[in-house]
Amino acid sequence: MAEEPKIRIRDREELIYMLAEAAAIEHNVMCCYLYGIWSLKRGERDGLTPEQAKVVQSWKAHMTQVAVEEMTHLTLVGNLACAIGGAPHLSRPNFPIPFGYHAAAIDLELFQFSHALVDHAIFLERPEGVELEDAPEFAHPSDYHREVQRGAIMANAQDYATIGHLYRGIFHGFEVLSRKLGEDVLFCGDVEDQISPKDAPLPGLCVVTDLASAREAIETIVEQGEGAPAHSEDSHYQAFLGVKQQLEEMQKADPSFEPAFPVARNPVPTKPADPENRVWINDPEAAKVLDLGNSIYNLMLRFLSQSFGRDPGEASHKRLFTTLARELMSVLTPVGEHLASLPASPDHPGVNAGISFTMIRDIERLPAGPGEMIFLSERLEEIARHAEYVFPPGHELEGIGGALRGMSRKITPPERAATAPEAPPPPPAPPHPTDSAEEDIGVADGKDMVLHFDTKRCIHARFCVLGAPEVFLANVEGPWLFPDKMPISELRGVCHNCPSGAITYEPKGDIPAEPAPNVNLVNLRENGPYAFRAPLEIDGEKKGFRATLCRCGASKNKPFCDNSHREIGFEATGEPETRPSDALEVRNGPLEITPQKNGPLEISGNLEICSGTGRTVDRVQTVRFCRCGGSKTKPFCDNTHLKIGFKSE
Repeated sequence: MAEEPKIRIRDREELIYMLAEAAAIEHNVMCCYLYGIWSLKRGERDGLTPEQAKVVQSWKAHMTQVAVEEMTHLTLVGNLACAIGGAPHLSRPNFPIPFGYHAAAIDLELFQFSHALVDHAIFLERPEGVELEDAPEFAHPSDYHREVQRGAIMANAQDYATIGHLYRGIFHGFEVLSRKLGEDVLFCGDVEDQISPKDAPLPGLCVVTDLASAREAIETIVEQGEGAPAHSEDSHYQAFLGVKQQLEEMQKADPSFEPAFPVARNPVPTKPADPENRVWINDPEAAKVLDLGNSIYNLMLRFLSQSFGRDPGEASHKRLFTTLARELMSVLTPVGEHLASLPASPDHPGVNAGISFTMIRDIERLPAGPGEMIFLSERLEEIARHAEYVFPPGHELEGIGGALRGMSRKITPPERAATAPEAPPPPPAPPHPTDSAEEDIGVADGKDMVLHFDTKRCIHARFCVLGAPEVFLANVEGPWLFPDKMPISELRGVCHNCPSGAITYEPKGDIPAEPAPNVNLVNLRENGPYAFRAPLEIDGEKKGFRATLCRCGASKNKPFCDNSHREIGFEATGEPETRPSDALEVRNGPLEITPQKNGPLEISGNLEICSGTGRTVDRVQTVRFCRCGGSKTKPFCDNTHLKIGFKSE
């Protein structure tokens, strides 16, 4: 075994320099994995058999979880830098990464899913002490070394044998400088500058305030992937070993099995000055989609950059920006998958396109204030309009533009923010539920109200037939709603008790409308759904003040509950442990719930999470709720949906 190069970190500048190196590796590796994931075929529509499609989907899920954890690593490295007075490093060179930018053993290129890519990933993620050769498709010049000159004060690149070795050297630098400067002096950054678990639900994310928490952050990175012990079943190293074994078994059973599109190696969006090892994507359709994908990717990075370095009073901005960064990544995924199905160029027959992750020159944080909101809102709208041009009505991705416009609405225009009252705007009255099929709506016109009953929303809680049996007749032929059979003051109370929002009404005369809740709540039903009470906007539509949403994953009326949890024997406690949280400054106001495709409920707004018995579990302003039924941290999403192939529009 060759002698291991020593990483020397003698001052704060060198430590920040090496953290920037680590951030660039995490960022580049994440892009490489996403490129491989999106090159995988999309199931039977692309010629796979049902069994092959199932296995390929499992590879996508496992590799996506790895990519999500790479994003955790990138964020943790940003937190480590902020903790010592530095800033997050989100810039990187374009692919293929030039030799010399990282250590000689680190070759990072955009490459389709294949034996070569899987072997390359195993090589990159190998634990320290594991001797492996990289895939021959990834060549490594061995004639350069990066060493710090003794006596030099300028920070410089250094060599390392593995990524785990790099992190070991970085933590040693933290130890050396803690002794040299003192912990209080070394960790001089403001913790508010960092992204915390309450800001972004990334697995293993933590803030860094001292040597112990720096160790925790670095151990998370190493244990999840880079340098993880060989016996760690959940490590990236073990995940790729499992994928390799399955790939070999599948191709042994069927030598013609091709799980991925033949995407370009290192695609580029413009004619390159040096065409070596690059493919210019100049097919007209693919070029448009590539341009859109790169724009979404760079805006995602902008939102991530804006999330760091916020003042304590800007916590809501930080949560908004981290949420939008995650939502943009969810939009980028179908764009990347579609791009991989398109031809790359007339000059390269038989080669498909792929996203190039091309960087803009400046990704540094914009100054806080009205300017950043104007800039970001404008950019979202520009990209939304372009998405509607690239994916017109009738295209399978026509919803991308609408999703981007929905994100832009979350950024309040500065001129409106300047004149808005401090109190939240008055919530809307529950709408007439005309969006359901006519046969699913019961309507009765009384002297004091028009009573509506949406049978598709009903979960048979029976507050209606027990509280107002003469108004709501069960199991009868013909008319079954009689709002005049009960005093209006009492009937309104029965309507308000309906947890699912199936019952709504339009008041007449001086009868008041249903009041908005004073406190936005969600109760966790034991082995059952989420019961929300708030001014609800679900998937961009106003849905009144009450709703029960599915958390078992089996409802045929998603996102609403249809009692499928009873049929499948779903088990989920209604009494999870209390989490530490601060009181919300405002406890009501609009609550936006956005079901993510094949993913969780993204929730934004003031919300108190309560157990089935009413105990406060947590207080949040942004959160992701599991709706696949498989999370080990219910009600919170832990990305299990990526592993089990959960499907929902």
